[in-house]
Amino acid sequence: MTSLKALALVCTLKPSPAASSSDLITEHVLTEFGKYDVTGETIRLVDLDIRPGVEADMGNGDQWPEVRRHILDADILLVATPTWLGQMSSVAKRALERLDAELSETDDEGSPILFGKVAVAAVVGNEDGAHAIVASLFQGLNDCGYTIPAQGCTYWNGEAMTPGDYNDLDSVPDAVASATATLARNAAHLARALRVGPYPSAE
Repeated sequence: MTSLKALALVCTLKPSPAASSSDLITEHVLTEFGKYDVTGETIRLVDLDIRPGVEADMGNGDQWPEVRRHILDADILLVATPTWLGQMSSVAKRALERLDAELSETDDEGSPILFGKVAVAAVVGNEDGAHAIVASLFQGLNDCGYTIPAQGCTYWNGEAMTPGDYNDLDSVPDAVASATATLARNAAHLARALRVGPYPSAE
């Protein structure tokens, strides 16, 4: 079985070492990936100085270029975000904006540099919004060149207008665990399939 790499961008608003539900569900996804010989790495973006913009390097201490190196080295990208006001976090939106720079980047054969890579999503929150967030994430990631696997998301929504986080659960609900397992299985399968049969070049 071909070894793969997964990179998780945790888009919580909480700097380390604060407990984060987005970080916890990321751990669960990466654990499932491990069953398919996929090694995982996590970057909590709020801990870094990620400048606004749509260039690969915005200068002046921008730390996105280091994140970008990890992105380009990974076969699978996981974006994990909380839900605020029914939206993905501002950190997740900034990550998408920075990925916009890859639209103009191509490999030696003229194909977009992110072709052949797989993207998945994880969303948590005690309010509605997961489906809309996943739809927005997947549209943006697909525009950048990522391929989305079947049922490539997992999420947990707590009861609306009540306190409580994914971090507070005594155990993972069966439906969430099943979605997480499916995400990992399908993403690993798709990433290996793209290794064997890459997209045709534009030239």
